[in-house]
Amino acid sequence: MSGSENTSTRYLYDLSEGDASMKALLGGKGANVAEMLRLGVPVPDGFTVTTAACIEAMNRGGDWPENLWEDTLEALERLEERTGRRLGSGDKPLLVSVRSGAVVSMPGMMDTILNLGIGDDSVEALGAEAENPRFAWDSYRRFIQMYGEVVEGVPAHAYEDALTRMKRVRGVEQDTDLSVDDLKELVEQFKEVSREHMGAEFPTDPRDQLHRSIDAVFRSWQNPRAGIYRRANGIPDDLGTAVNVMQMVFGNRGDTSATGVCFTRNPSTGAKELYGEFLVNAQGEDVVAGIRTPRPLAEMESVLPEAYGQLLETMNRLEGHYGDMQDIEFTVEEGSLYLLQTRNGKRTAPAAFKVARDLVDEGVITQEQALHRIEPAQLDQLLHPAIDPDHGQSPVTKGLNASPGAAVGEIVFDSDTAEQRGKAGDAVILVRWETTPDDIGGTIMAQGVLTAHGGMTSHAAVVARGMGKPCVAGASALKIDATGKKVTIGDTVLREGDTITLDGSTGEVFLGALELVPPQINEDFQAVVGWADEVRRLQVRANADTGEDAARAREFGAQGIGLCRTEHMFMAEDRLPAVRKMILAGDEEERAAALETILPMQQEDFEAIFEAMSGLPVTIRLLDPPLHEFLPDLVEQALLVQRLELQGGDETELREARVLLAQVKKLTEMNPMLGTRGVRLALLYPEIPQMQVRAIARAAFAVAERGGEPLVEIMVPLVAYAEELRRMRELIDETLAEEFESAGKEFPYTVGTMIELPRAAVVADQIAEHADFFSFGTNDLTQTGIGISRDDAEGSFLAAYVDDDVVPNNPFASIDADGVGGLVRIGTDRGRQTKGDLKVGVCGEHGGDPASIALFESIGLDYVSCSPYRVPIARFSAARAVLDGTVG
Repeated sequence: MSGSENTSTRYLYDLSEGDASMKALLGGKGANVAEMLRLGVPVPDGFTVTTAACIEAMNRGGDWPENLWEDTLEALERLEERTGRRLGSGDKPLLVSVRSGAVVSMPGMMDTILNLGIGDDSVEALGAEAENPRFAWDSYRRFIQMYGEVVEGVPAHAYEDALTRMKRVRGVEQDTDLSVDDLKELVEQFKEVSREHMGAEFPTDPRDQLHRSIDAVFRSWQNPRAGIYRRANGIPDDLGTAVNVMQMVFGNRGDTSATGVCFTRNPSTGAKELYGEFLVNAQGEDVVAGIRTPRPLAEMESVLPEAYGQLLETMNRLEGHYGDMQDIEFTVEEGSLYLLQTRNGKRTAPAAFKVARDLVDEGVITQEQALHRIEPAQLDQLLHPAIDPDHGQSPVTKGLNASPGAAVGEIVFDSDTAEQRGKAGDAVILVRWETTPDDIGGTIMAQGVLTAHGGMTSHAAVVARGMGKPCVAGASALKIDATGKKVTIGDTVLREGDTITLDGSTGEVFLGALELVPPQINEDFQAVVGWADEVRRLQVRANADTGEDAARAREFGAQGIGLCRTEHMFMAEDRLPAVRKMILAGDEEERAAALETILPMQQEDFEAIFEAMSGLPVTIRLLDPPLHEFLPDLVEQALLVQRLELQGGDETELREARVLLAQVKKLTEMNPMLGTRGVRLALLYPEIPQMQVRAIARAAFAVAERGGEPLVEIMVPLVAYAEELRRMRELIDETLAEEFESAGKEFPYTVGTMIELPRAAVVADQIAEHADFFSFGTNDLTQTGIGISRDDAEGSFLAAYVDDDVVPNNPFASIDADGVGGLVRIGTDRGRQTKGDLKVGVCGEHGGDPASIALFESIGLDYVSCSPYRVPIARFSAARAVLDGTVG
C-alpha cells in the first residue's frame, strides 16, 4: 500500500488499519480513534503518522525518514478519494486537522493545527457549500492564526491583539458577533501580521502547509512545556508523538453545530454523573483554551436533543468498552455527532479512588486492575491538607471548583515568576486570566492556580487536576492587571506578594492565610490501599521521632518504626541547656551528671513511641549528628563575644561566652557530614550511647509493665568498619545486661547498623558478622556514593542537571538506580552471604518513592521506611512493584 512497507519499519497507517492495541505506534489519540471507527462510533476519516516516524526524525536531526512524505501524499490521495474532496480545491474542498497524539496523554502540551486546506480559493467554495460564508471566513482566520503560531513561530499575542482591536472597533464582546465582512478584513490583517513576523508571504500551497505542519507537530514533542510536563509526570523522552491527519468536521457551522468536552464520570469527585461543557457555533480549541465561557453539558439536551441523546449512548458504550472513565472530545456539525478523541480521563486523587472502587463493585474490573488504574502520586495528592471548616471567614470571590484541595500562597501573575519563586521554596499562587500550555513550569511549582476565565474543562482545570493542584477557574470578578502586578476584586486591590487562600473543593478564594487541617482518609482510599496490602511483599515502616508521629504512622498502616532519629529529641528547646552542659563538661564526671539529666527525657520519648507502636518493631538510631550542631553558630557566638568585649559587659557573662566560643571552635569541622558523628562520636564518648541504651531499656520495661509490647531494635549509624560495629555491639550488650540485672528481667532485642557509606556496602559481609539487621540510609549513601552535598547540589547545579538531562531525576528524590541502587544490591547480597536470614530495609526517604520502591522490591529487601504521610504511598507502591514485576 505504501512505499515504506518495503522497509522494516512502517511509518503511516490509515485509521481503518488501526486499533487500541497499537497505542505505542499510533499514539493514544490515533489508536483510540481507530478503535472507535472499528466499533462503529462516528469519527472523521483520516490517517496517522506513527511515533516511530517522529523518533526517527529526531534521531536524524529533524530530517524525515526516507519515503515518509511520499507515503503521506499517497495516504492523502486515499483520503481524498474516500471523501470525494480534494485538499485546497476551489470545488468541494477537503480541510484537515493536524493533531499530536502522544503515547501517554499530555493535555495541551503539544501542538495542533485546524482547518488546513483553506485558502483564498477554497474559502468561497466552503462558504457556498455550507450556505454560510461567515463560518468559512471564521475558519480561515483561525487557520492563519494556528498555522502562524505553531508552524512559523508568530507570537500568539500578535494575532490576539488584532482580534481584540477588531472587536473593540466594532463594539462587540464575542468573536461570534463579528460579521462576514469583519472576518474578511481580519483575515487580511492576520496575513499582514504573518508577513511582518515571517518576513515573507503567508504560504498558500496546502500540501506544503501539510508537510510543514506535520513537521511542527514532530518538533512540538521537544518544546519546553512538553519537556517540563514529561519530567513532572515521569514520561520518557524517547517515546515521540504520532501525528493524526483527519478530515475536519465543523462545530462553528452555525446554531445547529457545536463542540464540547465531556467525561463519563465526574473527574473531580468520581461520581457517576453527567460532566462536561459545550459551545454552540465554536471549534474545539474555544472550549479548552477558555476563549469563551462554555455551557454545562446538560443544557445541550434542549439545544441539540438528537446529538445529545447519541452522545450519552456513546459515552456509556465507550466506558464499558475501555473499562475506565473516558475523557471525550466531540463536535456536532449541523446536527451530526462526531467523536474526535476518547482517552482515559485525567482525574483527581479522590476521583481516582472512587472510580476504581466503583468499577470493581460494578464488576467491570478486578482489584488488581484497579491498582493499575491509580498512580502512586495520586495517594500523595489525597493526603493534602484542607481548609479548617471553622475558619469563619467570607470569601472575597468565588469561581468554579475546578480541582480540589487547599492552597495558601503569595500572588504571582506570570509563570516564570511562579517557577523561579517556587524553586526557591516560596509558596505562591499563580493568578492568570487563563493559563496556557506555556504556563506549565509555573503551574508545577505553584501551590495552586486561580484564573479569571475558563471552565471546568479549560487547560488550567485539566492540568491542575492531573497534578493534584488546587484550582479555582472562571472567577469572573477578577480584574487582572498583569503589567501593573495587581488584581482587583470589587473594592479590594491585591498586589503581587499578597497572600490568598484557595479552596479548590468549593471554588472559594479568601484573603490572607487560612489555617489548614490534615486530610481525612475516606473509605475509598482505605479500600484500595487494603487491596494493595493483599498483594505487596515488602513491609512498610515509618520514620518517626515522637509518640505523636508514631501514632499517626500507625493510623496510616505503618508496620513499625524503621528510623527513630534520637538527635531530634536532643534539639528540643527545653533540653538544649542540659545537652550543652554535657558537651561543655570538663571531665567524665561532669558529663555523666549532665547525661543523668537527659536520660529521663529520652526515656519519656521512647516510652511514647513504644506505646504507640506496641507489638510492632521500633528501630532506634543512636545519636548521629556532630556535637557542634547543639551549640550556637560559630559566627554568631564570635560576634556575641566581640560585642560583650566592646561594651564592657558583665565579666561572668563574658567569661561564659568565651568558654562557649572556644568549645564551638573546637568542635566545628570543615566537613561535619564526614567528621565526628555517628559511630565515631559514640566510640569517642561512649557515655552518650550508654545513656541512650539505658533510656531505651527503662522505657521498654515501663511500657511492658503497663501492658504494652515493646519490640526493640537498636541501630548504630555511619559504620564503615566491622570493628566499629563489633565494639558498639559489645557496649550495647554490656549496658543492657546491666539494666536487665538491675530490673531482674529481660526483653528480646536486636542490634544492627545503618549502611550509608560505600565502604560499608562493599564490606557488608564482614559487617554482617556483628549485625542482626541492615538498614540502608540512602540519603547519606547518595551523598557519599555520588560525592555530592545535598544542600549544596539542590541549591546550585542539580536542578540544571535534571533540566539538561545530565541525570534523569533528582537522586535525592528518586534513587540513582545504577549507582546508589547498585550499592544497596551489593550490600544486601554480601550481607546475606554471611547471614542468610539477615533482615534488610531502607530508612531514607527513598522508602516512600514509588520508583525507588520498585528497585527495592527487585533487590529483595524486607521493608522500606518513610515519613508517616508517605506510608500509604509506600504500601501502594510495594503492591504495584509486585504487579509490574519491576526489575531493577
